Amino acid sequence: MGVNDSLYSPDYPSSRARFREAARAAGARLHSIPLSARGPQGEDLTIDVAWLGAERPRAVTLHCSGTHGVEGFCGAPIQLQALGRAPNPPADGAVIFAHGLNPYGMAHVRRVNEENVDLNRNFLLPGEAYQGAPEAYAEFDPLLNPPTPPGLDLFAPKMLLLLAKHGMPMLKQVIVGGQYDFPKGLFYGGARLQEGPRLWGEWVRAHLSGVEQLVCVDIHSGLGPFGEDTLLVEAELGSALFDRLRDTFGARVTPWNPNDGVAYSIRGGYPSWLPAQLPEARVDFITQEFGTTIPLRTLYAMREENRLHHWGEPTPAHEVKQRFRESFCPSSPAWRGAVLRRGAELLSQAMGLAFNDGPRP
Repeated sequence: MGVNDSLYSPDYPSSRARFREAARAAGARLHSIPLSARGPQGEDLTIDVAWLGAERPRAVTLHCSGTHGVEGFCGAPIQLQALGRAPNPPADGAVIFAHGLNPYGMAHVRRVNEENVDLNRNFLLPGEAYQGAPEAYAEFDPLLNPPTPPGLDLFAPKMLLLLAKHGMPMLKQVIVGGQYDFPKGLFYGGARLQEGPRLWGEWVRAHLSGVEQLVCVDIHSGLGPFGEDTLLVEAELGSALFDRLRDTFGARVTPWNPNDGVAYSIRGGYPSWLPAQLPEARVDFITQEFGTTIPLRTLYAMREENRLHHWGEPTPAHEVKQRFRESFCPSSPAWRGAVLRRGAELLSQAMGLAFNDGPRP
């Protein structure tokens, strides 16, 4: 195992145990939010939080992993590395790490939770309905979500025909923006707020309500060029917020917009939900997205894993699961080293913004 592999864990139980051990060694206060779902062997699943710094901070850097289950195997090593170097926030500040916001997905090697819900489509705000889908999603559903076990069925040429017909911006927006009408389908946002997001929201409001300034970094993978990160923000090109974030974090800052980069607009996203929980704070939310492979290959891996879950015999060791995991956390030492390096750099920048930018006017 190479030096860059040493922080990467083979499964959820070992990742959780290492996170908690590193947090204790760093002198962090540990919080644990238990969920009712269970792991493949019946093990407990929890959202684990390591808190360094003031108990009632004015400014906070919040670092999250595993919103999309399997992608936690990319985000957790960044947290393990950071805890090994013990961040030292100012007297009125805190650095908080949240490990495994979707522990079910991490444990079962899925992006979604036990109800097939994509949590980054589940954080709807009050008044928003858990229903609806892009009009064209129904047209794509038979190809995206066939009710059969994994197998060859000319997915790639069919998708290429759709791409030629509709264009990439429209296609990716329809497919991945979020839908609430196909419960066994990809990018399903759920019929209600899920247990994990509900309990996480209660924790955030209970512990961070007095914060004036918060910078959140949420780690994801699977989108963009191999080994490179895109920093996705909820700000329009040319806006004062976008310019401020690009001045701080550099040219990788990109809006959630299908026409302005690799991303797309989403419903029920964590980036828009978190600021609403802390209305008195200035919240800057950065989604750090690490590229792994070409979009069609990533979508195919997601499709086959979803077919296996609903129509096959899924186990974490299944070859479809292993290919799926490789699509979101490649075994390449170069890729893993780049993730650790850029993860550390962005965390340092986020701490600089949180602790040096002054209180909200």
